[in-house]
Amino acid sequence: MTDVRTAPAPLPEALRLDEELTQTLHEEYVHLHRSPELSMQEHGTAAWIEARLDELGIEHERVGGTGVVGILRHPDATDGPVVAYRADTDALPMKEDSGVEYESTARGTLPDGTDVPVMHACGHDSHVAMAVTAARVLARNPETWHGTVVFVFQPGEETAAGARAMLDDGLWDRAPRPVAVIGQHVMPAPAGVIAYALGDAMCLADSFRVTFRGKGAHGSMPERAIDPILLASHAVTRLQGIVSREIAPADKAVVTVGTFHAGMKENIIPDSAEIALNVRTPTPEVRDTVASAITRILHAEAQASGAPEPEIERYNSFPRTHNDEGTTRQVMAAIGAELGEDRIVEVPQMMGSEDVGALADAIDVPLVYWFLGGFAATDPAENPANHTPQFAPLIEPTLTTGVRAALAGLLHFVGR
Repeated sequence: MTDVRTAPAPLPEALRLDEELTQTLHEEYVHLHRSPELSMQEHGTAAWIEARLDELGIEHERVGGTGVVGILRHPDATDGPVVAYRADTDALPMKEDSGVEYESTARGTLPDGTDVPVMHACGHDSHVAMAVTAARVLARNPETWHGTVVFVFQPGEETAAGARAMLDDGLWDRAPRPVAVIGQHVMPAPAGVIAYALGDAMCLADSFRVTFRGKGAHGSMPERAIDPILLASHAVTRLQGIVSREIAPADKAVVTVGTFHAGMKENIIPDSAEIALNVRTPTPEVRDTVASAITRILHAEAQASGAPEPEIERYNSFPRTHNDEGTTRQVMAAIGAELGEDRIVEVPQMMGSEDVGALADAIDVPLVYWFLGGFAATDPAENPANHTPQFAPLIEPTLTTGVRAALAGLLHFVGR
């Protein structure tokens, strides 16, 4: 049996954020926002996290390259429940245009050597700041809890590489195994609101990189060419029919062609073209159907053009994000007792994707993952979306709400 509180109650007074803690939370968030790093390159962020854990006397080690696991053990006992809290750390190759005074001007280098602007366009800076603050509050108030809290600062969420890297590096052999993994993600919902989904909370996701090979020629002599741009264009159009004609209306899926690269000059037919696709599906069955259709269409269009077989690379595959229904209801009740039940909203499965589920699935324990509103408008469609240059959550009430939610969720397992 999991050792949890059965009667949800607000946080103890000792765990409230005072003015000093709140100011530190804000300052740390601004620092992280100004210091974004690309996936699996979070060296400065990891060092910063380690410094904060050192200040708190929390044991820690690097896991998975730029991942950090902090193990907060209660000072008076080595037994008791264990719960894990995950915060992702990476940023995106985007130029920020949010207008905040602490806007990022950082730059980074993609794996292919391209120099790019970098920003925290998905709120991972807030996730790290809130996790560090939750650790700080618990470390200073051991009388309010018992057991062990494992803080997993995970790199590479945006590429689905980070959770797998930590697991492959022996995460759950090097840290105590928890009875559950919990975490949260800031979204373009109203600040102060917590949203959650039961069961499958987010979609599976896969990316495909496709290279079409043709035959180059002068633009004035198309008869001598096998035009890969025409071939790729037909494929892009045909791919859009998968969701509307091969997926049942009761199911859902997204097939997006996000990049199309070909040629260097308008009067030269190139010998190759490259596209990249992003696919979101709700279940493994729909994932297989869509992947099979993509492969069939790409090969068929190449054959129709008299071109060689295309090169298809599948990468950035995200696992399921499945919230255990019973545990999620309990944790949401605990968070509702702290924030108010009117601020807790159940939502359907989201089309976004995450790799946090791999951390729980690897050891077959429940996952509880919820969404934290961070913007002013009550209609989410009016707020900046994740992965856009304008994405910069309100500092308040977003950050303190997130810390309170994190602490309430953790104390559901380790609270006295």
